[in-house]
Amino acid sequence: MNTSPAPHTSPRPVRATALVSAVAVVCLLAAGCSDSDGAGSGSEGGATGRADGSGLKVAMITHGAEGDAFWERVRKGAETAAAKDGIELTYASDADATRQAELVREAVDGKVDGIALTLAKPAAMKGAVDEARAAGIPVVGLNSGIDSWRSHGLLQYFGQDENLAGRALGDKLDDLKGERALCVVHERGNVAMEARCAGVRNAFAGETRNLYVDGTDMDAVTDSVAAALRQDPGVDEVVTLGAQFALASVESVKEAGSKAEIATFDLNEELVEAVRKGDVQFAVDQQPYLQGYLAVDALWLYETNGNVSGGGEAPVLTGPAFVTKQNADDVAEFAANGTR
Repeated sequence: MNTSPAPHTSPRPVRATALVSAVAVVCLLAAGCSDSDGAGSGSEGGATGRADGSGLKVAMITHGAEGDAFWERVRKGAETAAAKDGIELTYASDADATRQAELVREAVDGKVDGIALTLAKPAAMKGAVDEARAAGIPVVGLNSGIDSWRSHGLLQYFGQDENLAGRALGDKLDDLKGERALCVVHERGNVAMEARCAGVRNAFAGETRNLYVDGTDMDAVTDSVAAALRQDPGVDEVVTLGAQFALASVESVKEAGSKAEIATFDLNEELVEAVRKGDVQFAVDQQPYLQGYLAVDALWLYETNGNVSGGGEAPVLTGPAFVTKQNADDVAEFAANGTR
């Protein structure tokens, strides 16, 4: 999960087209390849009796910030799956949970066939999810809400167990002999961010404290982290919750004259290069492209074949995957393509 507040992003339909690359992706990620005409293998019908699922209308509604590279990867994965499955996809986002819920209601009014959404602030989304379910619209979750998707009645969930990922990062800090960590939270109230820092705190043998910053102002982030490092020179690890905040913290360390190292959740092309250069120790990749792809493809599989990944009981985990200096070269090509 990665976000900073942003204005409403108007829904924009993406009409699926036949793409050679999309066919290649599904051969890698789905259980089997589609037929050569792109119709898929669901000829037996399924939850709605649509043999191939073509013409299905799916809305993806997230809390992501417009222009954020992380969410562009989620969207790109969703669009690839939609192209493969013959789905008309509409993507919309708003970092404000109340407005995100309104986007869900708009999708319900638009009589979509399926909804994929995030639950960064689950309580604010429950009413809208209930309305979608009452209208008979299948809803799946991705990215945020791993502790809430079942109680909210979602069919499936695709993402990272944030507490588990935080614990994995904390263990890695122990391996690196860290002693005092600063966990930089760029959005108050976001359950996934709090879970990440809690996981670090629970696993890391050293001391961990949270620093809350304004994620909408990158200059302010840089200044806040630098000030915290000056105030506490004993901090030797800065943990950020998004690639852009790790890059900002590289500047913070320089400004503060600190010797602290930087580790982060999530990545983009610039972050992979920072890992290659040693400016950032490592990144925890939750694979946002995969989250978007699987969420849309799951709705197609449900509509055409009645499939429910994990039986509706277990989430489908897409992370954590570590990107380090040792494997950054392998990931760099995919990051440049906008898929990692």
